[in-house]
Amino acid sequence: MTQSLHPAAQKGFSSAAELYQQVRPGYPAEIVSWLQHQLQLGANSQVIDLGSGTGKFLPYLQQITSHIIAIEPVQEMLAQLQHAFPEIQTLQASSEQLPVAAHSVDAVICAQSFHWFANLETLQQIHQVLKPSGHLALIWNQRDINVDWVKALADLIEPFEGNTPRYHSGKWKNVFEQQSLFQLENVQTFQQQHVGTVENVVSKRLLSTSFIAAMPAPEQQQLKALFEQIIFSYTGKYPQDEITFPYITYAYDFKKID
Repeated sequence: MTQSLHPAAQKGFSSAAELYQQVRPGYPAEIVSWLQHQLQLGANSQVIDLGSGTGKFLPYLQQITSHIIAIEPVQEMLAQLQHAFPEIQTLQASSEQLPVAAHSVDAVICAQSFHWFANLETLQQIHQVLKPSGHLALIWNQRDINVDWVKALADLIEPFEGNTPRYHSGKWKNVFEQQSLFQLENVQTFQQQHVGTVENVVSKRLLSTSFIAAMPAPEQQQLKALFEQIIFSYTGKYPQDEITFPYITYAYDFKKID
Protein backbone atom coordinates (compact mmCIF):
# COMPACT_ATOMS: atom_id res chain seq x y z
CA MET A 1 0.00 0.00 0.00
CA THR A 2 2.88 2.39 0.67
CA GLN A 3 5.33 1.02 -1.91
CA SER A 4 5.13 4.07 -4.19
CA LEU A 5 5.70 6.54 -1.36
CA HIS A 6 8.79 8.71 -1.58
CA PRO A 7 11.19 7.76 1.27
CA ALA A 8 11.06 11.32 2.66
CA ALA A 9 7.28 11.06 2.96
CA GLN A 10 7.33 7.57 4.45
CA LYS A 11 10.04 8.26 7.03
CA GLY A 12 9.46 11.95 7.66
CA PHE A 13 5.68 11.86 8.01
CA SER A 14 5.59 8.64 10.03
CA SER A 15 8.06 10.04 12.58
CA ALA A 16 6.66 13.59 12.65
CA ALA A 17 2.91 12.94 12.37
CA GLU A 18 2.10 14.41 15.78
CA LEU A 19 4.32 17.44 15.19
CA TYR A 20 2.68 17.95 11.78
CA GLN A 21 -0.76 18.05 13.39
CA GLN A 22 0.40 20.53 16.03
CA VAL A 23 2.40 23.07 14.05
CA ARG A 24 1.16 23.16 10.44
CA PRO A 25 -1.01 26.15 9.53
CA GLY A 26 -4.65 25.82 8.61
CA TYR A 27 -6.12 27.31 5.41
CA PRO A 28 -7.74 30.68 4.62
CA ALA A 29 -11.44 30.89 5.48
CA GLU A 30 -12.22 31.98 1.88
CA ILE A 31 -11.28 28.52 0.61
CA VAL A 32 -14.74 27.31 1.72
CA SER A 33 -16.64 29.67 -0.59
CA TRP A 34 -14.17 28.88 -3.39
CA LEU A 35 -15.03 25.17 -3.04
CA GLN A 36 -18.76 25.96 -2.92
CA HIS A 37 -18.86 28.30 -5.90
CA GLN A 38 -16.02 27.10 -8.11
CA LEU A 39 -16.54 23.35 -7.55
CA GLN A 40 -20.29 23.64 -6.98
CA LEU A 41 -20.09 21.67 -3.73
CA GLY A 42 -23.02 21.53 -1.33
CA ALA A 43 -24.48 19.56 1.56
CA ASN A 44 -25.15 16.47 -0.57
CA SER A 45 -21.75 16.41 -2.31
CA GLN A 46 -19.58 13.29 -1.98
CA VAL A 47 -15.97 14.32 -1.46
CA ILE A 48 -12.60 12.57 -1.09
CA ASP A 49 -9.76 14.24 0.83
CA LEU A 50 -6.82 12.49 -0.88
CA GLY A 51 -3.47 12.43 0.88
CA SER A 52 -5.36 13.80 3.86
CA GLY A 53 -2.41 13.59 6.26
CA THR A 54 -3.50 14.40 9.80
CA GLY A 55 -6.75 15.97 8.58
CA LYS A 56 -5.71 19.63 8.42
CA PHE A 57 -8.15 20.35 5.57
CA LEU A 58 -11.14 18.47 6.98
CA PRO A 59 -12.64 21.39 8.99
CA TYR A 60 -13.07 23.34 5.74
CA LEU A 61 -14.77 20.44 3.96
CA GLN A 62 -16.99 19.82 7.00
CA GLN A 63 -18.41 23.34 6.62
CA ILE A 64 -19.83 22.19 3.27
CA THR A 65 -20.71 18.49 3.52
CA SER A 66 -20.62 15.51 5.88
CA HIS A 67 -20.09 13.04 3.02
CA ILE A 68 -16.29 12.88 3.21
CA ILE A 69 -13.81 10.03 2.79
CA ALA A 70 -10.26 10.74 4.00
CA ILE A 71 -7.62 8.65 2.21
CA GLU A 72 -4.03 8.55 3.48
CA PRO A 73 -1.25 5.95 2.97
CA VAL A 74 0.89 6.71 6.06
CA GLN A 75 -0.54 4.88 9.07
CA GLU A 76 0.89 7.31 11.65
CA MET A 77 -0.69 10.30 9.88
CA LEU A 78 -4.01 8.47 9.60
CA ALA A 79 -3.93 7.67 13.32
CA GLN A 80 -3.64 11.39 14.11
CA LEU A 81 -6.58 12.09 11.79
CA GLN A 82 -8.74 9.34 13.30
CA HIS A 83 -8.04 10.66 16.80
CA ALA A 84 -8.93 14.24 15.85
CA PHE A 85 -11.88 13.37 13.56
CA PRO A 86 -13.47 10.10 14.76
CA GLU A 87 -16.62 10.89 12.76
CA ILE A 88 -14.80 10.87 9.37
CA GLN A 89 -14.73 7.76 7.19
CA THR A 90 -11.08 6.84 6.52
CA LEU A 91 -9.18 4.53 4.19
CA GLN A 92 -5.49 3.67 4.25
CA ALA A 93 -4.74 3.46 0.56
CA SER A 94 -2.48 4.63 -2.26
CA SER A 95 -3.60 7.27 -4.76
CA GLU A 96 -2.82 4.72 -7.50
CA GLN A 97 -5.34 2.21 -6.12
CA LEU A 98 -8.42 3.99 -4.81
CA PRO A 99 -10.85 1.52 -3.20
CA VAL A 100 -13.86 3.67 -4.10
CA ALA A 101 -16.75 2.92 -6.47
CA ALA A 102 -16.47 4.33 -10.00
CA HIS A 103 -18.39 7.56 -10.76
CA SER A 104 -19.41 7.98 -7.09
CA VAL A 105 -17.64 11.19 -6.06
CA ASP A 106 -18.32 14.87 -6.86
CA ALA A 107 -14.83 16.13 -6.02
CA VAL A 108 -11.39 14.94 -5.02
CA ILE A 109 -9.45 17.43 -2.91
CA CYS A 110 -5.66 17.25 -2.53
CA ALA A 111 -4.53 19.75 0.09
CA GLN A 112 -0.75 19.99 0.48
CA SER A 113 -0.38 16.54 -1.08
CA PHE A 114 -0.62 16.21 -4.88
CA HIS A 115 3.11 16.78 -5.52
CA TRP A 116 3.74 13.44 -3.77
CA PHE A 117 1.68 11.43 -6.26
CA ALA A 118 1.58 13.53 -9.44
CA ASN A 119 1.53 10.62 -11.89
CA LEU A 120 -0.77 9.34 -14.62
CA GLU A 121 -1.91 6.30 -12.61
CA THR A 122 -3.24 8.65 -9.93
CA LEU A 123 -5.02 10.86 -12.49
CA GLN A 124 -6.64 7.79 -14.04
CA GLN A 125 -7.85 6.60 -10.63
CA ILE A 126 -9.25 10.02 -9.75
CA HIS A 127 -10.93 10.28 -13.15
CA GLN A 128 -12.52 6.88 -12.59
CA VAL A 129 -14.02 7.63 -9.16
CA LEU A 130 -15.36 11.07 -10.16
CA LYS A 131 -18.88 11.55 -11.46
CA PRO A 132 -19.27 13.12 -14.94
CA SER A 133 -18.07 16.74 -14.77
CA GLY A 134 -16.55 16.09 -11.35
CA HIS A 135 -13.71 18.23 -10.01
CA LEU A 136 -10.13 17.70 -8.86
CA ALA A 137 -9.00 20.51 -6.54
CA LEU A 138 -5.31 20.96 -5.74
CA ILE A 139 -4.50 23.28 -2.83
CA TRP A 140 -1.18 24.32 -1.33
CA ASN A 141 -0.02 26.65 1.42
CA GLN A 142 3.30 28.21 0.43
CA ARG A 143 5.56 30.35 2.57
CA ASP A 144 5.61 33.93 1.25
CA ILE A 145 9.26 34.40 0.24
CA ASN A 146 8.63 38.06 -0.64
CA VAL A 147 9.26 38.63 3.09
CA ASP A 148 13.01 38.86 3.78
CA TRP A 149 13.26 36.45 6.74
CA VAL A 150 11.00 33.90 5.03
CA LYS A 151 13.32 34.00 2.00
CA ALA A 152 16.35 33.56 4.27
CA LEU A 153 14.77 30.44 5.80
CA ALA A 154 13.90 29.07 2.35
CA ASP A 155 17.48 29.60 1.17
CA LEU A 156 18.80 27.71 4.20
CA ILE A 157 16.46 24.74 3.63
CA GLU A 158 16.76 24.47 -0.16
CA PRO A 159 20.06 22.48 -0.30
CA PHE A 160 18.51 19.74 1.87
CA GLU A 161 15.58 19.08 -0.51
CA GLY A 162 17.43 16.72 -2.84
CA ASN A 163 14.91 14.95 -5.08
CA THR A 164 12.01 15.38 -2.66
CA PRO A 165 8.82 16.33 -4.56
CA ARG A 166 7.83 19.93 -3.80
CA TYR A 167 5.05 22.25 -4.99
CA HIS A 168 7.44 25.07 -5.83
CA SER A 169 9.50 22.93 -8.23
CA GLY A 170 6.48 22.91 -10.57
CA LYS A 171 7.23 19.31 -11.60
CA TRP A 172 3.75 18.20 -10.50
CA LYS A 173 2.33 20.16 -13.46
CA ASN A 174 4.05 17.84 -15.96
CA VAL A 175 1.43 15.12 -15.50
CA PHE A 176 -1.26 17.41 -16.95
CA GLU A 177 0.63 18.04 -20.21
CA GLN A 178 0.09 14.74 -22.05
CA GLN A 179 -3.41 13.74 -20.91
CA SER A 180 -7.05 14.17 -21.87
CA LEU A 181 -8.57 13.40 -18.46
CA PHE A 182 -8.74 16.88 -16.89
CA GLN A 183 -8.76 20.51 -17.96
CA LEU A 184 -7.78 23.47 -15.80
CA GLU A 185 -10.80 25.64 -15.01
CA ASN A 186 -9.57 28.09 -12.39
CA VAL A 187 -6.55 29.17 -10.34
CA GLN A 188 -7.00 31.34 -7.26
CA THR A 189 -4.57 32.67 -4.66
CA PHE A 190 -5.31 33.71 -1.09
CA GLN A 191 -3.21 35.47 1.55
CA GLN A 192 -3.06 34.02 5.02
CA GLN A 193 -1.13 34.41 8.25
CA HIS A 194 -0.07 31.86 10.84
CA VAL A 195 0.28 33.51 14.24
CA GLY A 196 2.09 31.94 17.19
CA THR A 197 5.46 31.72 18.91
CA VAL A 198 8.62 31.70 16.81
CA GLU A 199 9.30 28.17 18.08
CA ASN A 200 5.89 26.83 17.04
CA VAL A 201 5.05 28.57 13.76
CA VAL A 202 8.60 28.88 12.44
CA SER A 203 11.19 26.44 13.79
CA LYS A 204 8.94 23.49 14.72
CA ARG A 205 6.83 24.08 11.60
CA LEU A 206 9.96 23.77 9.46
CA LEU A 207 11.02 20.64 11.36
CA SER A 208 7.75 19.01 10.18
CA THR A 209 8.92 19.36 6.55
CA SER A 210 9.25 15.82 5.18
CA PHE A 211 12.96 15.73 4.33
CA ILE A 212 13.90 17.55 7.56
CA ALA A 213 11.71 15.28 9.69
CA ALA A 214 13.53 12.31 8.12
CA MET A 215 16.93 13.60 9.38
CA PRO A 216 18.62 12.31 12.58
CA ALA A 217 17.49 14.20 15.69
CA PRO A 218 20.84 16.00 16.33
CA GLU A 219 20.79 17.46 12.80
CA GLN A 220 17.20 18.59 13.28
CA GLN A 221 18.15 20.39 16.50
CA GLN A 222 21.06 22.12 14.76
CA LEU A 223 18.67 23.36 12.07
CA LYS A 224 16.14 24.47 14.70
CA ALA A 225 18.83 26.66 16.28
CA LEU A 226 19.73 28.10 12.85
CA PHE A 227 16.05 28.88 12.09
CA GLU A 228 15.71 30.74 15.39
CA GLN A 229 19.02 32.54 14.78
CA ILE A 230 17.74 33.80 11.40
CA ILE A 231 14.49 35.03 12.96
CA PHE A 232 16.40 36.88 15.69
CA SER A 233 18.81 38.50 13.22
CA TYR A 234 15.94 39.82 11.04
CA THR A 235 13.25 40.58 13.63
CA GLY A 236 14.86 40.64 17.09
CA LYS A 237 12.34 38.03 18.22
CA TYR A 238 13.17 35.14 20.58
CA PRO A 239 11.71 31.58 20.33
CA GLN A 240 8.86 32.35 22.77
CA ASP A 241 7.96 35.72 21.19
CA GLU A 242 4.87 35.94 18.98
CA ILE A 243 5.38 36.20 15.22
CA THR A 244 3.17 36.24 12.13
CA PHE A 245 4.30 33.80 9.43
CA PRO A 246 2.92 34.90 6.01
CA TYR A 247 1.61 32.33 3.53
CA ILE A 248 0.14 32.38 0.03
CA THR A 249 -2.45 29.66 -0.64
CA TYR A 250 -2.75 28.41 -4.22
CA ALA A 251 -5.97 26.68 -5.32
CA TYR A 252 -6.39 24.92 -8.69
CA ASP A 253 -9.66 23.53 -10.06
CA PHE A 254 -9.33 20.82 -12.71
CA LYS A 255 -12.58 19.57 -14.26
CA LYS A 256 -13.04 15.99 -15.41
CA ILE A 257 -13.23 15.57 -19.19
CA ASP A 258 -15.89 12.98 -19.99
